[in-house]
Amino acid sequence: MKLTESVADEFPPERCFTLVFRGRRGNLDLVADTAEEAQAWIQGMQTLIENLENMGESQKLDQWVSDLFLKADINKDGRISFKEVRRLLKLLNMDMNEDHASSLFKTQTGLLESEEFVQFYKMLTQRMDVLELFQDYSSDGQTLSHCDLEEFLREEQLEGDRSHDYALELIKRYEPSDTAKANTTMSIDGFLMYLTSADGAIFNPEDLRLFQDMTQPFSHYFISSSHNTYLLEDQLKGRSSIEAYIKALRRGCRCLEIDCWDGSNGEPVVYHGHTFTSKILFKDVIATVAKYKPCLVFMCMLNYSINYSAFQTSEYPVILSIENRCNAEQQKIMAQLLKDILGDMLLKTTVDGKVNVLPSPEDLKGKVLVKGKKIGGLEDADNPGGGEVSDEDDSAEQRRDSLTNESLPSDSKKSKRNLTKELSDLVIYCKNENFTNFEDSRINGKPYDISSFSESKARKIIKESAADFIQHNTRQITRVYPSGLRTDSSNFCPQDMWNVGCQMVALNFQTAGLEMDLNDGLFSQNNHCGYVLKPEILRHSEQHFNPDRPQDRKDYCPLILTIQVISGQQLPKVNNKEGSIVDPFVRVEIYGVPSDQAKQETSYIENNGLNPCWNETLEFVVHTPEVALVRFVVEDYDMATKNDFIGQFTLPFSCIQSGYRHIHLLSKDGTSICPSSLFVHINITEAS
Repeated sequence: MKLTESVADEFPPERCFTLVFRGRRGNLDLVADTAEEAQAWIQGMQTLIENLENMGESQKLDQWVSDLFLKADINKDGRISFKEVRRLLKLLNMDMNEDHASSLFKTQTGLLESEEFVQFYKMLTQRMDVLELFQDYSSDGQTLSHCDLEEFLREEQLEGDRSHDYALELIKRYEPSDTAKANTTMSIDGFLMYLTSADGAIFNPEDLRLFQDMTQPFSHYFISSSHNTYLLEDQLKGRSSIEAYIKALRRGCRCLEIDCWDGSNGEPVVYHGHTFTSKILFKDVIATVAKYKPCLVFMCMLNYSINYSAFQTSEYPVILSIENRCNAEQQKIMAQLLKDILGDMLLKTTVDGKVNVLPSPEDLKGKVLVKGKKIGGLEDADNPGGGEVSDEDDSAEQRRDSLTNESLPSDSKKSKRNLTKELSDLVIYCKNENFTNFEDSRINGKPYDISSFSESKARKIIKESAADFIQHNTRQITRVYPSGLRTDSSNFCPQDMWNVGCQMVALNFQTAGLEMDLNDGLFSQNNHCGYVLKPEILRHSEQHFNPDRPQDRKDYCPLILTIQVISGQQLPKVNNKEGSIVDPFVRVEIYGVPSDQAKQETSYIENNGLNPCWNETLEFVVHTPEVALVRFVVEDYDMATKNDFIGQFTLPFSCIQSGYRHIHLLSKDGTSICPSSLFVHINITEAS
């Protein structure tokens, strides 16, 4: 990544490095006095982040409690008084009876030091729900023997035949007492550590790894896709930045949009044309995809650190969706920049000379593909020169959405645009092709043709011909993008598009909310690689699946999802008012085919964000689990105004683990709000 031009021109790159934060917070460019000092900073930050990443849930909780102590210790003398503890309880979202708090606060000096405060906090937040469960399975009421834990895993967690060996593994992994470990038993502390770990989470750890077949044609995959990737804000006067590309790539995006326009100095620029959005250089965008140079980039609180490239998060192909509005001269510059900067990463020829079958993500590992207009087809590789192509693209349709025809610039009204051979030749497997109708596509379409639809056009087609749309998407790739009326960079719900197999559902990644929660939820599986294999009902034309009539499937088997919402832990405050404490409730939402769309919620708990207990059961019938997503939302109840968002977690139905599970909540922008969580019991059965 580059620093701002003024800084980059003034300081040598070996003294520069950048902190890239999760969420909406901007990057922080830093310049050290010497190259050695820069390296020391980078190595120190890398060690710090690695230590944080390697922390278990128990260590994270201890760190969080220690941070709380520092916050409560106003005079910084390493001790806190009962008055400071009472103030801290308010910050912790808990309105505790003063007598009860006083009974727990027993010291000779009337002050707590750091280690004493940790013990006080653990007494305060003792998990009675987990203790009762532990005692239900403990033979002696003190520990879980190997047999006790095996029974729990078999009966409650539905671990099946692996329960015997898995119990031994969990004791070895999570039991903190060497004595208990030597006796092959698990204490309550070890049991809690297991339940709050990745093994005890609702998301099946096996589905977090790369577990899907990656050798099928890449039209058989949902592909994480971004719209107007260059924007950090709205589409009228928002800021364009390569930072937006970094954030999208880090989030697992594999299809990036680049709107290219003639630059005043002869260099192509990227921005939202005919608006007041700022401009960035095309070459800087491509350099960002290749590798963040010339300065060192440090991904703060992320998994990957230095010299980050588009293939650090995922080794599977990146697609550059180029909206080309440049003249012939600058198109040639674009083509040369793509070749010079990307080098061997750029796909310049077909795989094994095949043009009638799309390659797989596995075939295209480490490759960057250009998506755009092309003169002729892949079969016409010897076309000697440039030519005219239709000017119909995402940008043209968006402008029609958002502007009257009279207000369109003259170049937007042209039906044809010149395309140079140099740029056309770089379009391999991702040729933009105007959609006429399904019959024409079936007869004349090529596997490498990609049709783009606005959300409104896609919805119309789904309403009129959902089954035909699914058939089309078994052969070719479809991209759906937001309406041009969404000048605030808001998003549409992607689920309807996924229901009919649309591969590239492009969203505004810079805008947090439900839609990006669903996108993050879908692509959180399969090692977060940006490619998710579509269900069989959406991959094969002989399936004849109709999302409006799932009961017509030959293998129709609806499932019942029963969720007992037991408790919450350490929910964050939603405002900074000292006396404000949340009244939390939980809503569970199902997204899928129309008959599966549903939501239910618990009652709210007054004045308790620290350890609210609901013990309420919600039940759903899911007719097409293969495409369903489940979203858990925690909100602060407000009788007078709109409820405030506290946290959420979204995952595919197919990735849910049954049994007693913790749900580790995420913030509005998808970042962790550790140690906030929900404790639930999940049961999935076949509907009678």
